Order: sequence, then structure tokens, then C-alpha cells
Amino acid sequence: MKQLYTTLGPKRADELGMILPHEHVFVDLRTPDQPGYAQADAADVVALMAPQIEAIKALGVTALVECSTGGVGRRADLDLAVSLATNFPIVVPTGNYREPWIPSWVRETRQAQLADWMLRELVDEMDDSGVPAGWIKLSAGDDGITDLEVRILKAAVEAAKQTDAVIGSHTIKGRVVMDQLDIIEKAGGRPDRFISIHTQTEPDFEMHKAVAARGAWIEYDHIGSVPDEDVVTMILRALDAGLESQLLLSHDRGWYDPAQPGGGTPKPYTVLSESIIPRLRAGGVGEEAIVQLTHKNPFEAFAR
Repeated sequence: MKQLYTTLGPKRADELGMILPHEHVFVDLRTPDQPGYAQADAADVVALMAPQIEAIKALGVTALVECSTGGVGRRADLDLAVSLATNFPIVVPTGNYREPWIPSWVRETRQAQLADWMLRELVDEMDDSGVPAGWIKLSAGDDGITDLEVRILKAAVEAAKQTDAVIGSHTIKGRVVMDQLDIIEKAGGRPDRFISIHTQTEPDFEMHKAVAARGAWIEYDHIGSVPDEDVVTMILRALDAGLESQLLLSHDRGWYDPAQPGGGTPKPYTVLSESIIPRLRAGGVGEEAIVQLTHKNPFEAFAR
């Protein structure tokens, strides 16, 4: 039976409802060589982020996927602290971001060893936190995937093949997504276990359909950052194109930022529940489709 691997242990589909598949609890967008990178007191992170979690719990959200990977401040221990304080499951990733956010140890590590590292985190725990990684998050350069990013992707494929973990990639251009899918297939991986993160940034909707035709998930994760009507129009276009079973919806919001005084001002994860779903209903989208988009798809994408 497939399960979602979270900070509060494995969860079955019947234990969960609505899931937000792309959010952040803690992020540091400074490069890993900067002083104070990814450093924060757990109590401070909990104080800032627990109210954001409580707000979505009250709206019926039952789990959240943390997308802060290696290179951009991943801290499974801080995710765990927030999770325990709110009794709310969070799914955390192994993997690493793109250049220049790739730390020196990753640059100096061979593909096989990187695969072993990801595999250990997926089946055991991350950084002595007691929390296993639930998925693999990586990225590719806006103008094309670099040799180092290819090495990380191939290592991810090896770890994914042994665990059925999904690989998600921050990739801005559709043609680069297609290049990544080529690499995955050549390495013996499965395109249907790949998430095209930030699909909405590709202006050519035909490319959205092309990525989905390869079997991959597409993700519109800019909710709250653009006018609601633009988001609804994009979702309805995808539904009209028959992409209902491969579409993920989220905000890409939060978060505690250690580079900002007091962690900065978080942006709420509530727009999908409070605004977009009511607009979709008003636009004729039925409850079965709403549940598909917000319950079933996120679970199927991330569970293993």
C-alpha cells in the first residue's frame, strides 16, 4: 500500500485529505558558502510558522510538502519542530538545488555516492533528524541543464528506481524539462515519477501538454503571487485539455528566512482554499474534480 512519508510517520491516503504539494517552511536563498547560512533557532521558526500551519489546518488541509532542498536551506529538524508543535505532517526532500547553490561536497562527490546519499535519506533519515526524506527535489539552469546538474539528476534516478520516490525539479523552461525527461528515460527512470515544478512559467501551453504526454506531473504553484483570475483561467485550460489527473496546485509560499530580521514576514498558504477553489466551483468545476486536484493527485505524486 502506498504511503506518504512525513515528519509524523507514513500516512495512508485514507488518513489524509487536502495536501499542498509545493510550499516552504524554512528557506535560505543565500548560497551555502555565506556566513550564517541556514542557521536559526527552532523556537523562533515555530513561533513564526506554526500560525501559518494552524490557519490551513482550520481550512481542512492535512499535509504539506516542504520544497526546500539542499543548497537552499533544507533543515529537516526545523520542519520536524514545526510539525510536532502543530501535529501536522510535512513531507521533506533529499536532493540538491541548481548551480550556484550546490555546495562543494556535492561538486566533489561522484554520481554513485550521491545516489547512495539520497537513498539513505529516503529509507533511513535526514541529518540525524529521525525523519526520512519523502521525495527528491532538484533543479536545472534556466538556459539548460549543466553537467553537474545532470550528475545530480542521474543520481536521483538511481535512488528513485530503488524506492519509487518521485523526483521534482525547479525548471523554468519546458524544453529543459523535456531534456530532463530524456535523461531520466535513458537512465532507466520513469517519467511518470517526475514533477515539472513551476510549469506555469513556460508560456507555451502546448509544452505543458507535451510534458504531460510524456507521463510527468505538471505543477501550477504560483497561487497567491498572481491575480486569482489568471490562475483560474490556467487551471480551467488544463482541465479542458484533459490534464486533470496530472495537475498539481500550490502556492510556493511561506516561509522563515534566516537572512531576514525575525525570519521575515511569511505569506499564507490559504489562497487556494479561500479563493481559488470557490472560483473553480463557480466556473463549473465539480467536487470530484476538486478532490482529484487537491487530495488524490498530491498523494499519488508523492506517495510511494
